[in-house]
Amino acid sequence: MNLAPKLLAFAILAGLSSAACAEIPIDVIGGSEVSFEGLLQADYDQYDTDVANLNIEGNDGADSDQELRRAELVFKGKGPGMWNWVVGFDPKASKWLDVNVAYKFSGFTKAMTTNLQAVSRRMGIALATGGDNWTVTGSYFDRELTRRQANGPGYGVRGTFAPVNEAGNLVHLGLSYINYKAEDSLGEGRARFRVRPDADLAGKRLVDSDQFLDADRIATLGGEVAWVHGPFKAQAEMMRTNVGRDLNPDYSFDSWYVSGLWNLTGESWGYKGGVVTTPLPNEPASGMWQLGARYDHADMNDDGVYGGKESNWTLGVNYYWRSNFKFMLNYVKVNSERGAIPIQDDPSIVEFRAQIYW
Repeated sequence: MNLAPKLLAFAILAGLSSAACAEIPIDVIGGSEVSFEGLLQADYDQYDTDVANLNIEGNDGADSDQELRRAELVFKGKGPGMWNWVVGFDPKASKWLDVNVAYKFSGFTKAMTTNLQAVSRRMGIALATGGDNWTVTGSYFDRELTRRQANGPGYGVRGTFAPVNEAGNLVHLGLSYINYKAEDSLGEGRARFRVRPDADLAGKRLVDSDQFLDADRIATLGGEVAWVHGPFKAQAEMMRTNVGRDLNPDYSFDSWYVSGLWNLTGESWGYKGGVVTTPLPNEPASGMWQLGARYDHADMNDDGVYGGKESNWTLGVNYYWRSNFKFMLNYVKVNSERGAIPIQDDPSIVEFRAQIYW
């Protein structure tokens, strides 16, 4: 089993911006206002390899990949009363997405099954509360709904505070912690941490802890900060993970990133529930243009584990057309090394994504 947290220091492609969504109302059924959302993504990656062949098919002589990356289908319901619910599935990956039921007590106190960012979607329960400029969330979770995916019970907490929260002017701070059992589908204490080089389609991970067969518990502490001023957004995040091991010394590693995004067409950013949200275009027919840059770093070496180090620069341009279409073009320059006697591998990648969402 591959217990690979979604390290935000390596948020792939879409990490430069989150997508705005426009749900389609269907009907009122049993007192619930039912709506439908979808997301289709098609990716193309062009590699200028250095040492490792990044092509997903391996040594087939090609230096590019293309794929329908996601096909997410989500139904949502508001009501009856203070109840809300979500059911999502990705037929491309044959995987359940968000599946939750929430009851809204006051403000935005709620229950849900989606956990904090460092683990994939899990089945569980969470309680969240907050005000206009703060949130606190606690959760307990177990395995994924999709079979042979992530296992191991655990818990998570996250708190956010926005000391400045005005239209077009925001300062956001956040802190999170998760702790869960390292467990594969057979109940064995296995754990592995690896990540693609900022390219979803790459078939090779340049940093990789390899498989631990004596893992006990996994804990991740994360800090986050964001600043919005008019059309500009800057954000940074850092996480440190510790793997408790039964037969060997514990293993720890960290990763972080700093990014900036500028809406060239003047749109500012929203803020809801402790999350900075992407706006829709001011002029839907002409669309919204964004320029972005990000620097990532991960250090996966620790006490005899040579998982490697990787630092990447990503430059990107995004175009939102109307309310449902997004096109992305990125250039990624990778610098990595791995091994007791480090082998340097510094490829370059050009990435294109076409996306429709509703």
